[in-house]
Amino acid sequence: MKYLIKTIKLVLVFATVVNVNAQSSKTIVENAASLDDFSTLVTAVKAAGLVDVLSSEGPFTVFAPVNSAFEKLPENTVQNLLKPENKETLQAVLTYHVIKGNLMAKDVLAAIKKNGGKLEIETVQGGKLTLMLKDGGVSLMDTKGNYSKVIKTDVKSSNGFIHVIDTVVMP
Repeated sequence: MKYLIKTIKLVLVFATVVNVNAQSSKTIVENAASLDDFSTLVTAVKAAGLVDVLSSEGPFTVFAPVNSAFEKLPENTVQNLLKPENKETLQAVLTYHVIKGNLMAKDVLAAIKKNGGKLEIETVQGGKLTLMLKDGGVSLMDTKGNYSKVIKTDVKSSNGFIHVIDTVVMP
């Protein structure tokens, strides 16, 4: 019974749907651009030349870091990534946050449970992310063993979904 209650609470936490005037008629990029907390991400997407890709038909699922996630990176990391000579590296970092297809919160939870507590997914960049239940929520683990917690889910866009994360993951 204790496990069931914990699972129900986890589902409720992970299935929290963001409603910040995000509209499903907007693309992922348009939704992100309409929210102040994604200004660093939007700047990076523009610098990487990925606006057209992430505005295309998709569908895509984006694990979108908030501004405070970028602030956790070592000093000058963002400024260096935004330089034209680092465009390929920036593209790799950003596409590491993107999955082809629609990956909704309820599907993630079901797949994690079905796969023994972890779900490995391939990113558009080609690397792997591991999704798992950790600290009362769903977290991503990058290839370097760093974690990012999913803090909001299922922001519907015309070409996919956004799940908000609290830390930038690195390929």
